[in-house]
Amino acid sequence: MNSPEANLEEPRLVLRRVVIEGLEPEIDGGKYPVKRTVGEPVVVEADIHADGHDVLSAVVLYRPDRESGWSEAVMRPLENDRWRGQFSVESLGPYFYTVQAWVDAFQSWCRDTAKKAEAGQDISVAGQFGARLVQSAAKRARGNDSKRLAEFTAELKNFSSADPSAVVRCARSAELAALMGRYADRSRATTYDKQLAVMVDREKARYSTWYEMFPRSCGAAPNKHGTFRDCIPRLGYVSEMGFDVLYFPPIHPIGHTKRKGRNNTAQPAPDDPGSPWAIGAAEGGHMAIHPELGTLEEFKQLQTKARALGIEIALDLAFQCSPDHPYVKAHKEWFLERPDGSVQYAENPPKKYEDIYPFYFESEDAPELCEELKRVVFYWIEQGVRIFRVDNPHTKPFDFWEWLIREARREYPEVIFLSEAFTRPKVMQRLAKLGFAQSYTYFAWKNTKWELMQYFTEMTQTSVREFVRLNVWPNTPDILTEYLQYGGRPAFMARLILAATLSANYGIYGPAFELCENRALRQGSEEYLDSEKYQIRGWNIGSPDSLKGLVARVNEIRRENPALQSDWSLRFHTVDNDQLIVYSKATEDLSDIILVIVNLDPHYQQSGWVEVPLADFQLASNQSYQVHDLLTGARYLWQGARNYVELNPSVLPGHIFKVRRRVRTERDFDYFL
Repeated sequence: MNSPEANLEEPRLVLRRVVIEGLEPEIDGGKYPVKRTVGEPVVVEADIHADGHDVLSAVVLYRPDRESGWSEAVMRPLENDRWRGQFSVESLGPYFYTVQAWVDAFQSWCRDTAKKAEAGQDISVAGQFGARLVQSAAKRARGNDSKRLAEFTAELKNFSSADPSAVVRCARSAELAALMGRYADRSRATTYDKQLAVMVDREKARYSTWYEMFPRSCGAAPNKHGTFRDCIPRLGYVSEMGFDVLYFPPIHPIGHTKRKGRNNTAQPAPDDPGSPWAIGAAEGGHMAIHPELGTLEEFKQLQTKARALGIEIALDLAFQCSPDHPYVKAHKEWFLERPDGSVQYAENPPKKYEDIYPFYFESEDAPELCEELKRVVFYWIEQGVRIFRVDNPHTKPFDFWEWLIREARREYPEVIFLSEAFTRPKVMQRLAKLGFAQSYTYFAWKNTKWELMQYFTEMTQTSVREFVRLNVWPNTPDILTEYLQYGGRPAFMARLILAATLSANYGIYGPAFELCENRALRQGSEEYLDSEKYQIRGWNIGSPDSLKGLVARVNEIRRENPALQSDWSLRFHTVDNDQLIVYSKATEDLSDIILVIVNLDPHYQQSGWVEVPLADFQLASNQSYQVHDLLTGARYLWQGARNYVELNPSVLPGHIFKVRRRVRTERDFDYFL
């Protein structure tokens, strides 16, 4: 007796001849999306091949998440069975894409028929076969297209064997090729086995200029606690320097228990304001504002004034509490309890941070904690904040961030999260994959030519660039590097030029940076003496020694030159001095070419011969061209690949050259474009 399984039919074998593999970009097998901003292209490549010698056709299929129908972009063969196509993303939020390819019987017929005709062979059978293909397409077509294909079918069927020109004419017809491409038979097409994702951000995720400032240090009088109202006059100062993001450290009430005093001492004076990162007091927690800063209404007024100047205010998102935070009393289950019954404070042995309690995400009540933290984010979004700098995200679960960012972007796709994770490379990259639109980098500690070239080549020329967007900072309230401590004013100028031109996203912590604040707490420390994290600082922003003018000019250059507003065109070039670094950025059409040369030695003048990549810039070896220093206005006439430069760091340690090619008019008048 046969078993029931014996009566089941085997699934019908479908022979799909085309193979699609090696698709790029694809992050971790399609688990994570690549990143783009509105208007940017997504260039897709894949290895596409099949058995035999037939002609293949392939397309990139793509669609925004909100649409169910696919659009198509034609793929073209490169070499060695590698194909490329591209599409542009035109709206915020997720897009999806994949690749489809098929054996193109009509294109194969066109190629083979033309070869037979050229060889003088009989093509009568070929004509009938072509008619069959076109007739089949006519049945799939609609309207005038169907009618026109029927006319081509008749022409192929009725040709005279004595005059095969009609067949050849059809095989070479651009009109017929277009119609047949539109109604190709894809019944046996191969579609890549994954739908891959693109997360589309607004332009500011790709190109932004950040300024960090403690609002409490903006008071009208020295050592007087500043307010949001006091920050309004400071907006003009920030705007004049060309910044479009103003980032505030936490603006919430600050705890009193275990408060840190000046220079991080454990014995604060009665008037010490404490660290803004010790969040929470009797006045409230993460959804409250420090009373001395002002009210929510005054914060909104500040936002309105900032927006009028083209500035967005970004807030710090620090998910941690002071011992006085209302959460500690109301939700003790959200914190780790020590054996003695006390709450575990933050520590990085041997360092202790008794004024901060970290959240305990391994608690049984972690889901409720996560919902509350989501409520915090949505609260500030509803108050008009669309950019968050996230403090130490690598100390919270990856799954939490993936969920939180997805939830926020589902309702507010314009929100940008910056990851402040100075940690191991793979951890930083994981956070970027999970949804952080921008990431802090190791730039602050990359000082030598080799270090800078190796790091930025990896970040801009490998697959890492598909999901990591750099945000480069030469200093932060936590980081005063040895290079800045001992390099003096030239070091600050050099690091400014490097940060602003190596990366389309960069920021400075001011006014410490433009005033060249380089006093360390002690030798070997990267902490500032009299750190603004623990006290109010009165900054002389009108100092004649300020780098404000240079900062403003550098940011103006960034705004005026599209080449500096993205990172993928970054290329390093040869110079015969390891104290000089040379690199360029250019738009795809080479209408904007920027060549940067920086002296990395803050103490001595350096010189060398630069190798200009003439072919990359489409310059002839015998053609003169102009390099226009956008920092000083000076113009130099160069010719050939090797050209001499020298830079005195005490004067200006860098050139930002705009390469201008010679153009000759009809009247033999030369000018530089």
